[in-house]
Amino acid sequence: MIQINEQSIAERFMQYAQIDTQSDPQSDSFPSSEKQKDLSKLLVEELITLGASDVVMDSNGYVYATIPSNSEKPQIPVICFCSHVDTAPDCSGTNVKPILHKNYDGGDIILPDDPSQVLKKSEYPYLENHIGNDLITASGLTLLGADDKSGVAAIMEGAAYLINNPSLKHGDIRILFTPDEEVGKGTSRLDMQKLGAQFGYTMDGGEAGSLEDETFSANAAMVVINGVSIHPGYAKGKLVNALKIAGEILHKLPKNEWAPEATEKKQGFVHPLRVEGIAEKTQIDFIVRDFDLKKLIEHGEKLHQLAQGVIDKYPGASMEFSIHEQYRNMKEVLDQHPQVVAYAAAAINRAGLDVRTESIRGGTDGSRLSYMGLPCPNIFTGMQAIHSKLEWIGVKDMAKAAETIVHLCMIWEEKS
Repeated sequence: MIQINEQSIAERFMQYAQIDTQSDPQSDSFPSSEKQKDLSKLLVEELITLGASDVVMDSNGYVYATIPSNSEKPQIPVICFCSHVDTAPDCSGTNVKPILHKNYDGGDIILPDDPSQVLKKSEYPYLENHIGNDLITASGLTLLGADDKSGVAAIMEGAAYLINNPSLKHGDIRILFTPDEEVGKGTSRLDMQKLGAQFGYTMDGGEAGSLEDETFSANAAMVVINGVSIHPGYAKGKLVNALKIAGEILHKLPKNEWAPEATEKKQGFVHPLRVEGIAEKTQIDFIVRDFDLKKLIEHGEKLHQLAQGVIDKYPGASMEFSIHEQYRNMKEVLDQHPQVVAYAAAAINRAGLDVRTESIRGGTDGSRLSYMGLPCPNIFTGMQAIHSKLEWIGVKDMAKAAETIVHLCMIWEEKS
């Protein structure tokens, strides 16, 4: 029987959570923030201490390591477990103070550094699953970083368990920790040849038992509005204010459909992320999402037409519209390798959990990895209320994620 030490994984996670690794969407450097490497360096040290092989952090901040095969079988596929070290720009990740709540009693949790931040069971019913168990929150001023340091902790704890229990047979296991996932660059400088794996799993999911084999397909769109600038004192009949045109374009976006706040399940959306500019020139950045590639393209065309329709009302104004690919639905790749998802489901079952195969209204590093030649579904870690001050994680969920990793390594060996 595999038994992950909950105290150990909680301590490991809380140590990682205190390291500021927030990525920066406005940075042109890679990784986007140098501080991400602070955690990566610690992980390298810990992996070496554990006894992993081929441990290295490259100049881009990627951490690679190997748990060598201990099986006599000659041709076991090399599998990889991947998590990202960065935290989201949406909420502060500086001076995170993780709090371990022992034996959660089922009540509301008031976060001490900002009593207005209250984790309520009425709003987060999954808390019910953790009554009598330990959970971890931040203090109320920052996010917690469970996305995705819970995945990092699960991989490290799973690696430690495999190394310390050599009777558990497995093939070569590769470990990968990436920077900049939260700003969409998590695999942009990954060396796939150095990684050397055939199949992979990101540990970056939510409720225990969830297994995600489908993501949005994603594009980014940019609208650049060129106005006509002139001194406002002499502007009558001449000024064309790009800022006001941008406001009109945003106002034209549908309110009750086609937006994140109005869609769910398999519905796609167009979402403005950022507006920047002056009267002469203003830029609006959008993300475009859908599970269906044809619909994704249609969303982009509709946005182009909507923006052009506004521009055409303003003589002298012009627009530059561009759209580029971010990632694609990993299900198209995973359907060609059904054993990858099937083995993950079997591992989750062996950990004593019911499997819930789900679609992600978002993406993971696994989306890009799948199209880079590493079919890569996403496995739960337990993270909840991510990217917010109310973010929390159940310790037993992290332990079950680590246990799932161990079972999965054994299943690949058994099936080979």
